[in-house]
Amino acid sequence: GLFGRHSMLPRHVQRLGRDWITHWNGSQILALNSPVSNCTRWAGCYPWASFPLPVPADFSANWRLPPFFGPWRLLQNSNWQLDTFTQSSCFHLPNPSMKSEGEEPLTKKRRLSGQHDTSAPEEETNVANQKEVLCLSVAQNEEKHSSKKGTVKRHWEYFCQHSRTMKIFENKGPDQSNAESEAKFDFTVMSYNILSQNLLEDNSHLYKHCRQRLLIWTYRFPNILQEIKQLDADVLCLQEVQEDHYRTEIKPSLESLGYHCEYKMRTGRKPDGCAICFKTSKFSLISSNPVEFFRRDIPLLDRDNVGLVLLLQPRFRCKTNGAICVANTHLLYNPRRGDIKLTQLAMLLAEIASVAPQKDGTFCPIIICGDFNSVPGSPLYRFIKEGKLNYEGLAIGKVSGQEQFPRGQRILSIPIWPKKLGISQNCVYEVKQQQKEENAGEKLEAAKLDNTQEVVIASEKLSSKLQHHFKLSSVYSHYFPETGIPEVTTCHSRSAVTVDYIFYSAATDDTTAQPGAEDSSHGGLKLLGRLALLTEKDLWTVNGLPNENNSSDHLPLLAEFRLIER
Repeated sequence: GLFGRHSMLPRHVQRLGRDWITHWNGSQILALNSPVSNCTRWAGCYPWASFPLPVPADFSANWRLPPFFGPWRLLQNSNWQLDTFTQSSCFHLPNPSMKSEGEEPLTKKRRLSGQHDTSAPEEETNVANQKEVLCLSVAQNEEKHSSKKGTVKRHWEYFCQHSRTMKIFENKGPDQSNAESEAKFDFTVMSYNILSQNLLEDNSHLYKHCRQRLLIWTYRFPNILQEIKQLDADVLCLQEVQEDHYRTEIKPSLESLGYHCEYKMRTGRKPDGCAICFKTSKFSLISSNPVEFFRRDIPLLDRDNVGLVLLLQPRFRCKTNGAICVANTHLLYNPRRGDIKLTQLAMLLAEIASVAPQKDGTFCPIIICGDFNSVPGSPLYRFIKEGKLNYEGLAIGKVSGQEQFPRGQRILSIPIWPKKLGISQNCVYEVKQQQKEENAGEKLEAAKLDNTQEVVIASEKLSSKLQHHFKLSSVYSHYFPETGIPEVTTCHSRSAVTVDYIFYSAATDDTTAQPGAEDSSHGGLKLLGRLALLTEKDLWTVNGLPNENNSSDHLPLLAEFRLIER
């Protein structure tokens, strides 16, 4: 019962609840007093009603209240208020489509007890600032449209400047000219850590909140495949793709949906890896470039993580023969080894820098997806976004921001990785950098050239500054603008945070990009829309992840882009 589940209530209230419980159909309330907010608050003379519950109480169709409330007739005449959720709220009547399938871990109950309700608004909201108009398209009457119980509705957020009714994924109007249609190339990209079965079983302590039947692969894979089908992205960047499942199930299933698949397995004992799959109706493959972060000759690089970089050719007629570079990775998890994480990232960026250059010397549009095992605002995250990082005095445990009180206290060495890795502090392959320097200095005297190279190498050894050449923006904002509450991309028994990202090189006119990204290159990508993320509290209403309908411990990220011609 209600009072047996929440031991934080006073004992006399628990006794009253046990001894005097009666059935009360919640639907009667909704019928008798309409319209009704999702949340109710008792403002009458019963002082216990002001105590907040540890979590929003999840009532099924028949929920129970002690009879000291009196008959319904008296209740109607008393001071019963229906309003929006506040910290003093007592009962949360969740939407039927958000019915919980089980209890949260005790640690989650305690952590959530003081949080505000962050459920999505029931009507369309427009949030504007000086640079963008973000139109939130929120499905109304979710209980009517939700086909399954135990689901949280994710809505589309679309960016629009000229028309507030413009939606993504809709067909172009008949009044659009063929020339205009041909000049635009819109496509969608998904990043999704699908949770390797092998890793799930090796880390079972993270999934104690889940029913066992929900954790078996034969239950999980149909759900994952259904998600991929429904979201219908043109490019899929998948992490934790187990090799045997990829070979026998995932690849054949995706190929039957019109995808071409490229895969890179980890180099160690763990049999998972990264995959990039694209619809052959939208793209053709120019090159596939796997990246191994393990180096036998470098003690720092003793981990088996990998990356994958594809160069794709859009299938559309345009003035320039432009390509798009799509990269996917899953960086090391260990919160105490920021030195390894930064080096792995530098290796990925160096590969992108070698794949993405165009004939005119600029880079083609770039999209980087993956599980970076780093949180928003961390030094690693800022390095990706800002293109520079001075890591002098930075502790290795603070690089990823995963731990509030980092255990890795050792300061990053300068330089972080040895010279024999062959990657400069600018995150490019040194051989290619040296060739560029030589080509640029052909007319200089040989002695003078040698002297300048020596200076460059000597100064680089002493520098604690990392740089990369890409101007990257994040598809997601990481915090809900109305509340400041964090978005989360993963949620299990131990944590709920953002670690998954889609970064992209923004076009000059992409006002949804962060400041500083506007000067990227003449061409680039314009962000048209994204699939909204959720809060930790949203996810615990359906018992976290994985759950009955979402079979990974991560959420899929999805964005739509428009390729802008240079």
